[in-house]
Amino acid sequence: MKLQYLENKKILILGFGREGRDTFLFLRKLFPKKTIGIADLNPKPDLGRFKLGLVRKHFGKNYLKSLKDYEVIIKTPGVPFKILPKSALKKITTQTEIFFDNCEGKIIGVTGTKGKSTTSAMIYSVLKAGKVKAHLVGNIGKPVLSFLSKTVEDEDQQVYVYELSSFQLTGLKKSPQIAVFLNIYPEHLDYYRNFKEYVRAKANITLHQKKKDYLIYNSQNKLVSQFARKSKAKKVPIKGRYYELDKEAACAVGKIFKISQKTIQKALKNFKYLPHRLEPVGTHKGITFYNDALATIPEATIEATETLGDKVETIILGGFERNIDYKNLAKEVLKRKIKTVILFPTTGRRIWRDIVKVSKSRGVPEHFFVDRAKKTSSSSSPLTHKNGAQYMKEAVKLAYLHTRRGKICLLSTASPSFSIFKDYEEKGNLFKKYVKQLAHEKTS
Repeated sequence: MKLQYLENKKILILGFGREGRDTFLFLRKLFPKKTIGIADLNPKPDLGRFKLGLVRKHFGKNYLKSLKDYEVIIKTPGVPFKILPKSALKKITTQTEIFFDNCEGKIIGVTGTKGKSTTSAMIYSVLKAGKVKAHLVGNIGKPVLSFLSKTVEDEDQQVYVYELSSFQLTGLKKSPQIAVFLNIYPEHLDYYRNFKEYVRAKANITLHQKKKDYLIYNSQNKLVSQFARKSKAKKVPIKGRYYELDKEAACAVGKIFKISQKTIQKALKNFKYLPHRLEPVGTHKGITFYNDALATIPEATIEATETLGDKVETIILGGFERNIDYKNLAKEVLKRKIKTVILFPTTGRRIWRDIVKVSKSRGVPEHFFVDRAKKTSSSSSPLTHKNGAQYMKEAVKLAYLHTRRGKICLLSTASPSFSIFKDYEEKGNLFKKYVKQLAHEKTS
């Protein structure tokens, strides 16, 4: 959707989280005298420092009723398509679509169920080292629409490394000139109608590519390879596990931009890894701790255990229920002969049942359920992230008690965080806090 088209249209921003606020700032700068609608389920969304003059507010449980009154609806990622009336679908666009339709530079889109943030950051580091006029945008970078409001003399020379979630790819009718497709695993099944719908969203990263475009793809992932075979773009297959796959993708992009191998390797060597992604916390009381809080699906946890190897003796699993299959994870726990399993609600009990079932009575790890925060909640207390600190403290205490010197304790829950933690960052930060705090206390 071109910006000129928006000028005389009645516009509604649907969802007023981070991206919604970015969109509002962009539209207000572009159209300072236009009345803009904002709709959000939250009756009192965080309005922060925003001056909401010339704004129509539609907040609370009836917020979707406002859709019929607008000609263009700019939907944010947090609002699922499945809850929207069919009559509104033809009026919907997104921040991502607006950027794709108006950007004159080159877009490198990066997607995958796991690894897209690290890969995007690596690619950006390689491009900057190669003196490319690169920008990191999207979830881990600057808001994309802010670049459309700037006047740049050599706009066609600018390169935008855009981390693209399935939410941002849903409904997209254009694909980036360079697409990086890392993997597809079952995820966000509470957001989409089914796994097929999630897969279709991911496929948009290459679906609309042209023959002159590039597709860098993980040839080890079955679903990704299927879409690669159908793609019109020039194909660059890559292989690897965990950070090795990310590095391969960054190298492939560097080669497309004719950056020397020496420069690429130096950029990767100096790369500072993002937190909560197989992050070393340190060795305390002889135990080495790793924080892999962003591992919210079984496949990510399996890759973490494969990367760290047989020194993993204790693993912390479990979290928010999204009805994901844990049988392969159970097999991995048994295969690695992990000695101790510490389990958070809600999925922790289901993961344990799968471990027992897969074991077929041939022996199982020692296990502990961290079901409620001690002294602060009763068995009938609801799970809330107010008690997250106490849940994590209890889990780390158990890890210190049941992990031998020279071995590894891994936090890699294979589940989202929302049952007892605000998000994966809170979970990971609490883990690091208590690993260090309890290192100086008696845990017996």
